[in-house]
Amino acid sequence: MTDNVRTEFAPPLAEIILDRPERRNALSQDMWAALPARIAEAGAHPDVKVILLHGGGTGVFAAGADISEFPVIYATPEAARESGRIIERALGAIEASAKPVIAAIEGACIGGGVSLAVAADLRISTATASFGITPARLGLVYPPADILRLVRLVGPGAAKRLLFTGRIFSSGEAREMGLVDEVTLDAGILPAARALALEIAAQSQWSVRATKQMMRGFEAGLAADSPEAIALFVDGFANPDFAEGVSAFLGKRKPEWRVK
Repeated sequence: MTDNVRTEFAPPLAEIILDRPERRNALSQDMWAALPARIAEAGAHPDVKVILLHGGGTGVFAAGADISEFPVIYATPEAARESGRIIERALGAIEASAKPVIAAIEGACIGGGVSLAVAADLRISTATASFGITPARLGLVYPPADILRLVRLVGPGAAKRLLFTGRIFSSGEAREMGLVDEVTLDAGILPAARALALEIAAQSQWSVRATKQMMRGFEAGLAADSPEAIALFVDGFANPDFAEGVSAFLGKRKPEWRVK
């Protein structure tokens, strides 16, 4: 497994760090291939509640794909399909993580960097971060699943404008269109992202994970009145966190959540 993607544990958080500063965290195939195991490792840790994905405080999130690899990984249709599968496994692992994933973005977030961010549950950026989705500049098409995620997040009009023009845009524009959820004016993106993560970690994790599961179901076409959605709602009243939450509220004390 590549050293350019590493995990640091500081329960209740796990931080997955893109660590290739000499290439502005340009995403190599090895980095994409390493991500599913990193997500699985964080997901399996019994004391981790929230996962942060970031560029290590080096001033850049991910400046896109490693274009130097293109002559090899896109040399044939078969190679291109395999490359696409490797990338989609990484993005699918982030999206499917039972534990919430927050992307903390500073500096450049271009191409594959945007793909990573969009696959996360929440995105927070610095005011000076810059974004771009640039396949049109290379004569390529953004991967199908990436386009679908982008359309779900920002809508078809904004997605077409970003993809058709390939232009670089600011964090303010990203916030306005809904690509990022929060822009911090403080230069310290990691303290802001960790504060958000700890706020989530302080809540019932049964509730957080069931809500994420339900929302992912809706994105996949699950109806609000489906048996699966209703079961998630009804099961909440039987899970041990519900009894503890009510008891803590009535007792005016901090809850001691049962679900870890």
